[in-house]
Amino acid sequence: MKPAPFEYLAPDSLEEAVSLAAQHGDHAKLLAGGQSLIPAMNFRVVQPAMLIDLNRVTELRYIRQNEGGALAIGSMTTQHELEIDGQVPDRVPLLFEALPHIAHPQIRNRGTLGGSLVHADPAAELPVIALACGARLKARSREGERWIEIGSFFQGMFMTDLAPEEILVEVVFPPMPPGTGWSFMEASRRRGDYAMMGVAVLLRLDGEGVCASARLVYLNAGDGPVDAHEAAASLIGSKPTAAAFEEAADIASQKEIDPFGNIHATVDFQRHLAHVLTRRALEQASGRAQRARAN
Repeated sequence: MKPAPFEYLAPDSLEEAVSLAAQHGDHAKLLAGGQSLIPAMNFRVVQPAMLIDLNRVTELRYIRQNEGGALAIGSMTTQHELEIDGQVPDRVPLLFEALPHIAHPQIRNRGTLGGSLVHADPAAELPVIALACGARLKARSREGERWIEIGSFFQGMFMTDLAPEEILVEVVFPPMPPGTGWSFMEASRRRGDYAMMGVAVLLRLDGEGVCASARLVYLNAGDGPVDAHEAAASLIGSKPTAAAFEEAADIASQKEIDPFGNIHATVDFQRHLAHVLTRRALEQASGRAQRARAN
């Protein structure tokens, strides 16, 4: 397949890119890594009149620590750059753990953090990680900048809160509180395939070893990343035990996720996977949280 005819522009600066986005609005698509957009164009699922290539906007490629320990990442930073940067495993270990699960190295060499978040694929790993970590997003338009909380960013399948003239420019991951354990697990037919189900877990224990906070976010479990609030709430105030993990897994897999099923996995099998992955991820996160308390 070949894409429908389109015009192509490659701005050299963010200011130029913002101006072009404002000028062309709904008629344009922003090209980041292109690992999702270009196939969609080739199948003519998406037919933009204008393609604005951001790859020359080098000011959007950076990884740096902010005051207070937050990690700020430019939206055009590639997934491979995140894999090899030493700040990521120290500051956002959940992100670091999820990165190798994203497709294949060739895809991660081109795919960007911002591109994945804006594409908002329900089966993608990075939206789930950003939601679990409570990331904040900075958008830029000709009118100025605005911050978007990750909880309101995803609006449905392949839909976000970004206006047509806005560009996602930065993603900020807050520091992980002391005593927090993490885990990311997914199940796919083959390494690099879209996951049939996946879960990101953050679990924080207080000085008494009791769960003080928890977060469970699922991929390929609905029309976007699914934040299982009720399952997480069931853990708070209790010791991390197998029975508590089993209860949380039951709540999330049977009540909170809404998988669609596909040719590789029925809805029932996806719920089964969610249950098993939740229990295993909670066990791993709990062990890491306990070791973090001991250090």
